[in-house]
Amino acid sequence: MTGYGKTVVNYKGKKIHVEVKSLNGKSLDISTRIAPLYREKEMEIRQIIATELVRGKVDFSIWIEKENAVDATPINAALVEYYYKQISEISEKTGIPLPQDWFCSLLRLPDVLTKTEVEELSNEEWEAARAAIDEALRNLVSFRKQEGEALQKKFIEKLDNIANLLASIEPYEKSRVEKIRGRIVDGLSSIPEVDYDKNRLEQELIYYIEKLDISEEKQRLANHLKYFRETMDEGDAQGKKLGFIAQEMGREINTTGSKSNQAEMQNIVVMMKDELEQIKEQVLNAL
Repeated sequence: MTGYGKTVVNYKGKKIHVEVKSLNGKSLDISTRIAPLYREKEMEIRQIIATELVRGKVDFSIWIEKENAVDATPINAALVEYYYKQISEISEKTGIPLPQDWFCSLLRLPDVLTKTEVEELSNEEWEAARAAIDEALRNLVSFRKQEGEALQKKFIEKLDNIANLLASIEPYEKSRVEKIRGRIVDGLSSIPEVDYDKNRLEQELIYYIEKLDISEEKQRLANHLKYFRETMDEGDAQGKKLGFIAQEMGREINTTGSKSNQAEMQNIVVMMKDELEQIKEQVLNAL
């Protein structure tokens, strides 16, 4: 979900800047900083963002940079002329000398340099701003796609590692049955003058081994690995779904670990957990 997009559009002596940033988030959380001229369009801007970006923490900014000539405060020529006539008439009547620097004096008078016009957003300017918003969002989506492709390669690598580790358990799983039987028999043999029912021992061994059997866990984990791959290929927003699958993978790996009473198998389980943890960390960045 991490992404960044920015664009600048020129419109009649203005530069319309649009910047969009996104970070990880469970839902769509939009924060906006909008220039006063465009605030009437805030709801429309939010709808545009929501259409393009499914989820994540989004920071949106739009501001205007004006050229000096456009932004300069105009001189009220009519008011300057009115002040000039008034001052001249008062000077004649009262004998007060006229100022030596007319312009310096006149420009200090009230409202001569006051910007009184209210700027309104025209349809033409909004179209230019809307184009800037659309382009910035396209840039952000493009950034996200590049990140997503790199993330998918990482996921595939980790899934392959888990699958290989899962396959490496099999030799230890077969040999441990005989090891368990041997340990029990040796333990009974070490106790002097103890007689035991071999048939009952076989029954108990079968029960004990069935409790330690991980065939179902292995099959379910293999199914989850396959489902994770298929979900990645579906496209659209699958981040939450991938997170749920990763949780289920963790359940099967944990159960396998709890049933692994052999050091070699437990070491493999630890390595699988490490690979899965890296998937869980990165799946938070999947849309």
